Amino acid sequence: MNNLHPILVVAGEPYSVFLELFFKAKNKNKNTILIVSKKLLQMQMKKLYFDYKINELDIKKIKLNKFQKNTINIVNVDFKFKKTFDKITNKSNNYVEKCFVTALDLIKKYKFSGLINGPISKKHFLQGKNLGITEYLAKKTKKNNDVIMLIYNKKLSVSPITTHLALKDVHKNISKEKIYKHVRLINEFYIKKFYKKPKIAITGLNPHCESNFHNSEEDLIIVPAINKLKKKKFLVYGPFPADTIFMKENFKNYDVIIGMYHDQVLSPMKSLFGFDAINITLGLPFIRISPDHGPNSSMLGKNISNPKSLIEALKFLDK
Repeated sequence: MNNLHPILVVAGEPYSVFLELFFKAKNKNKNTILIVSKKLLQMQMKKLYFDYKINELDIKKIKLNKFQKNTINIVNVDFKFKKTFDKITNKSNNYVEKCFVTALDLIKKYKFSGLINGPISKKHFLQGKNLGITEYLAKKTKKNNDVIMLIYNKKLSVSPITTHLALKDVHKNISKEKIYKHVRLINEFYIKKFYKKPKIAITGLNPHCESNFHNSEEDLIIVPAINKLKKKKFLVYGPFPADTIFMKENFKNYDVIIGMYHDQVLSPMKSLFGFDAINITLGLPFIRISPDHGPNSSMLGKNISNPKSLIEALKFLDK
């Protein structure tokens, strides 16, 4: 049975492939409200040869009923543009900001299954003020130190302790407290969503969990954190070398692998599952998901992008 509450969707960067993906995924779920420029939606839909009716909602009088299958329900946010498809620049920043602000206002007023956002340009929109949208939304909801990134697939999920940091800064941003928080939030999520305690593998930082110096991160931080979590009855194991934990005979024994930095766990995850994964933010006042891809401006307007990750995001919230 489908969830009675609609899914709120922020279109994100106007010159990403997201609207193309949304058009391709729309028939998989009719129960969505899209925050977007109506004019841009109409123009891209025409150029990409899709044909949906558009139902513009009054933000003050939204009735959260079931919606028609071939209709896109939108809350319009004005965006001034000249080209239907264009290069990403700072000119879209105010529009993207207003879309997110509108979404957060709606979430305070109405009940939604969750929030899905299309990709944004970290370089142009975030401009170094936040590491990613995870941190941006954490700041907006005053949950600065309470959120984590979980890349979810039903066979295996991964979560990095640090996200969009330069490698030279990773070791300075690993702590026992961050490991505790990751395990706690993931454990709570799996119990609430799947009614089970997850088995969690934790990687080391150094190659093979070894180092040629005394007092490594494994010795000082990771092993003590794992030992404390075990005493508290969490199902945690490790530390494991990152070069072998993702071998099939190893990862099949776990629900989640926690790594120390972004690409340590996301690179093998994408090699294993491609676009069949979604990015879930844990710790916000609502469930937030983004498809596991960027703006992909090189494929903009070509109608060849794969909607698999967005379809999985819609499916996940429509249960």
